[in-house]
Amino acid sequence: MIKKAVIHQLEEVKSLTEACARAMCEKGIYQWNEHYPSLDKLKTDIDKEELYIFEENERILGIIVITEEMDEEYIPIQWLSKTNNNIYIHRLATHPEVWGKGYARKLMDFAEDLARRNDFESVRLDTFSQNKRNHRFYEASGYQRLGNIYFPKQSEHPFYCYELLI
Repeated sequence: MIKKAVIHQLEEVKSLTEACARAMCEKGIYQWNEHYPSLDKLKTDIDKEELYIFEENERILGIIVITEEMDEEYIPIQWLSKTNNNIYIHRLATHPEVWGKGYARKLMDFAEDLARRNDFESVRLDTFSQNKRNHRFYEASGYQRLGNIYFPKQSEHPFYCYELLI
């Protein structure tokens, strides 16, 4: 079941992101680190009611942040849609124990359905340039790669921006 996270789930959400960070590092993907995603960032996501969890048997197996706010890093990107009627995806993660089992796809389907139901024009996101699996995942789902942005606290490598018109 996918639903909005509540504050008492913050520690479990943080634990999931830490497990993801460790597992990605083991695969040579240095996308997340001790600075990101921070406990404060995740708490803010929950407080703003933008963090959703995928829960099964009372265990959080995945998270996704869905917001209407555009980060300033995205300003230079030449987006496909020319309005401000878009949603942005951040911090999509599934527990490493369930990688490859379709939970990330379920979270993205949820976000895309939410966009359609609420008449948004597109879904926008970024993903780490060194995470080839994510590139295949988004491109196979119809997302178009549009440009690069940088988050120096996370990595010297770029992040690729993607958009799916709804």
